[in-house]
Amino acid sequence: MEKKYKNLPLRCGVGIIVLNKDNKVFVARRIDNPKNFWQMPQGGVDKGEDFLSAAYRELEEETSIKNVKLIKEIDGLTTYELPKHLLGIIWRGKFRGQKQKWFIMRYLGSDKEINIQTKKPEFLEWKWVDIATITEIVVDFKLHVYKELKEKIIKMIN
Repeated sequence: MEKKYKNLPLRCGVGIIVLNKDNKVFVARRIDNPKNFWQMPQGGVDKGEDFLSAAYRELEEETSIKNVKLIKEIDGLTTYELPKHLLGIIWRGKFRGQKQKWFIMRYLGSDKEINIQTKKPEFLEWKWVDIATITEIVVDFKLHVYKELKEKIIKMIN
């Protein structure tokens, strides 16, 4: 990492693992990444906002999903660092990566309630995938986070 970015803080964020009735995971493909990488909903925590409130807000902002039940708050925080080519670009250059609190939620609605064409769309398309495949479709700098999450989800539903 370049010296000028080493002292940048990590952005405080949340991530949401949304499971449908068949224990498939919601993933979406970002507008700003034309490659075939998918991710679970995630975003920043606003000043004065707690993690869970941020998770509900981000989920609705990105997917229009409101009809969920909290299953579990995952212990601890996960972190990732941005790759060199994204430093100084993402988050207006204010952060070198992100530390995230993750939540597992059960989606109680129907697929037709999901709408990624929001006020500020972030995704091109979405789908439900098997938990086993989430590490095959994620961008490389988040792979370690998704591996850790995959293990925790599998333990929880088995």
